Amino acid sequence: MLNKYIFVSLFCFSTLFMSGFSKAASVSKKNSFLFSVEEKIAAHPRLLLKAGEEQKIIKLINTNSSMMKVHQCIINYANEVIAKPPLERVFSGKRLLDVSREAIKRIYFLSYGFRMTGETKYAIRAEQELLAVCEFKDWNPSHFLDVAEMCMAVSIGYDWLYSSLSPTSKEIIKKSIIDKALTFSNNDKHNYYYKLANNWNQVCSTGLAYGALAIYDEEPELSKQVIAKVVKAIPIATKLYEPDGAYPEGYTYWAYGTGFHVHLLAALESALGTDYDLAQNKAFLQTPHYLSIMVAPSGLSYNFGDSRANALFMPGMFWFASKLNKPSLLNQEQKFITKLNDCDFGEFERLLPSVLVYLKDLKLKSTKFPKINFFSTNVGKPLFIYRSGWKDKNDAYLGVVGGSASASHGHMDAGSFVYEKNGVRWAIELGLQEYLTLESKGVDLWNNKQNSQRWEVFRIGNTGHSTLTINGEKHLVAGDAKIINTYKKKNNKGVEIDLSSVFSNSVQQVVRKVSLDKKNDLYISDKIKTKETVAQVAWQMIASKDAKIIGSNQIEISKAGQKMILTVSSPKDVQMKLWSTTSSNSFDVENPGTVRVGFETSLPANTETELLVQLVSQK
Repeated sequence: MLNKYIFVSLFCFSTLFMSGFSKAASVSKKNSFLFSVEEKIAAHPRLLLKAGEEQKIIKLINTNSSMMKVHQCIINYANEVIAKPPLERVFSGKRLLDVSREAIKRIYFLSYGFRMTGETKYAIRAEQELLAVCEFKDWNPSHFLDVAEMCMAVSIGYDWLYSSLSPTSKEIIKKSIIDKALTFSNNDKHNYYYKLANNWNQVCSTGLAYGALAIYDEEPELSKQVIAKVVKAIPIATKLYEPDGAYPEGYTYWAYGTGFHVHLLAALESALGTDYDLAQNKAFLQTPHYLSIMVAPSGLSYNFGDSRANALFMPGMFWFASKLNKPSLLNQEQKFITKLNDCDFGEFERLLPSVLVYLKDLKLKSTKFPKINFFSTNVGKPLFIYRSGWKDKNDAYLGVVGGSASASHGHMDAGSFVYEKNGVRWAIELGLQEYLTLESKGVDLWNNKQNSQRWEVFRIGNTGHSTLTINGEKHLVAGDAKIINTYKKKNNKGVEIDLSSVFSNSVQQVVRKVSLDKKNDLYISDKIKTKETVAQVAWQMIASKDAKIIGSNQIEISKAGQKMILTVSSPKDVQMKLWSTTSSNSFDVENPGTVRVGFETSLPANTETELLVQLVSQK
């Protein structure tokens, strides 16, 4: 049970509670978005958690031990912040983003502490933090994510602490929200994110919407303009999920983009009583199922593109569970909390209070295992996933990706795959190299042209993935590998991808099939049709460093006391290879514990050849 102080809650908010609020006019069927908002919206606090709703969270944490752990971690950190100096305007490379994110965490946690306990120490310290970041000369509009997250942080503090802030502080904070954030919504140099179909649209729109909703009473016309632009912009990002809920930017950016996206919907609903039907997109409501199968039995994510391998705690999943009334969507998140020995919720910990906000109206039953075993999409970033089960870490898992390197946060990874069996990830995806490590060394990281230095980064170029390289050349950025078949039988689970457009400067056709047999052993078939010149083919897979060549066509791979044998069948001679994953580039990071296994072969001109690779478990 909570200590007695928690029941002091609401004393400073009870006079602010409104029995209802006016609902904004709905968006017209013609998508004009020229809507009007009536003068009265919900009183402060109105972002996410209205006055009086703290009692629902009290009930939740008193009846659910996992949620009590979440609550206590928030309070613990709020207590730690009290002894820390306020944040300073310190850059990491070109970004202020780390400071903006820490601002969200500090201000959100302290504001939560005040609302849940009534203890003024949290409000006083949060006000200090608010004033400190409002004294910054700007929130770094040249990298607008920094502005968006800082605006969200300051807006939550302004709204949740409204009754306790001094008039002077309110004026300073309101002015900062306007001058350092909202005014840029009309600046074409900075508001380009409104037109983007990626996480920038989602995060920036959300941050500015929080600012508009927080100061709506004082600046209704400006707030209406900002909200109107957000409501028009966010459907562009929502189309990312069509038609099946997949997110082309991958696992980590799902957490970022989708996590902020649902915070926008929740804030609009709590403040205005409507989300303008922005949550009605069927594909968007399917996306939590995609996210669930993106985590493999080992607990690692399928980390294609700029994603990290470690599975993340996803506050956004709690919104979907509540919205769809499906506690089963929280299977992975409940596991995360259960195994947590400390209060390290990872990259998106700054949004932790939202977990309790989203669950306050959901009856948490035991979270059942998902029933999905296959997932595939052929738009955005074509993808195939098979997972044999959900109850055992030894279940098999296969993920294969196609698409274009030109995709947002894309790599030259068409045809690459991850593979798990018996608790071991045998085929590995190296994933993200942190941007600052590259930008600090002058790498032209965000240029997607064919000759860009971006593709020289080992983890981004094709030689850093489990795919083919032909004639030593980079994959064609303009290429777009599509799925042409999927297989869902017990003895044949997999996908066939046409890689021809990725290699069209070297050969006529490349079709790759990646599949698992009845025993969930791995088979890869590459059918290659050459042009009028010889094609030099390098086949590789990123694997555990404990690998050795044991024959003219075999490599043994060992890990965790287990072994698999990679065997090549080819009508042409092959030379088995073990390549290092250590790059000669000064800007590349190490890739410890890994090696590239595979082979090289020469295919004659004007021929059709099938290269078959088997990866079979050894007893």
